[in-house]
Amino acid sequence: MAVKLQLARFEVLGARGRELLGELALFAREQGLLVIADGKRGDIDVSAAAYAAALFGGGATPSGPLEGLDADAATVNPLMGSDAVEPFVRTARAGGAGVLVLVRTSNPGAREVQDLELAGGGRVWECLAEIVQRLGSDGVGTSGLSDVGAVVGASEPEHLARARELMPRAPFLLPGVGAQGGRVSELAAAFAPGRAGGLISASRSIANAHRELGGQPREAARAAAEKLREQAWALSAIR
Repeated sequence: MAVKLQLARFEVLGARGRELLGELALFAREQGLLVIADGKRGDIDVSAAAYAAALFGGGATPSGPLEGLDADAATVNPLMGSDAVEPFVRTARAGGAGVLVLVRTSNPGAREVQDLELAGGGRVWECLAEIVQRLGSDGVGTSGLSDVGAVVGASEPEHLARARELMPRAPFLLPGVGAQGGRVSELAAAFAPGRAGGLISASRSIANAHRELGGQPREAARAAAEKLREQAWALSAIR
């Protein structure tokens, strides 16, 4: 399991928010959770390298090493092209971490850009999937999965089979389950490589579980997360 930290929610609080982000990431790791930094960064190579150092560490300042967030993975925006993603891949890979590239997102406006047809055939999101496949080809580990993954929205499950065809080794981060209407039962294609092939992201349905289930928020959230995991792993077991 993992915790996905939405960076904007901390950055809006200024310096104290950055401190809280680091404290929460450390606590999550102590609980055995992976830490995903959800900032959807993307910029020209020099700036991308600085963003990557902030997320993963591995950079330097005149006074010494730069201490990054040490995230296990981070979301990255590829719309400026592969050279805006490569610095994240290099820095993450050097520290044993990974990146999750936006490919076909769960928001309604994704149709306006990501579903556009290209002159040479295919759609924009399929081109982004090919970038993921290319950048991740050198990062396939013993698990059979790459260290370059993809964000593929669970609210549009009809794209999953094609996405898995284009990115057979990429782990999929699957936002959109719960409050956005996505259903776990429609996500089987994401788990074709096994249980680790898909990571379902649910925020409001877990954070607000106590309102539906009653009881203490902590225990209700835990129960909702465990139920979600059981449903996802059941999908991988039948493939």
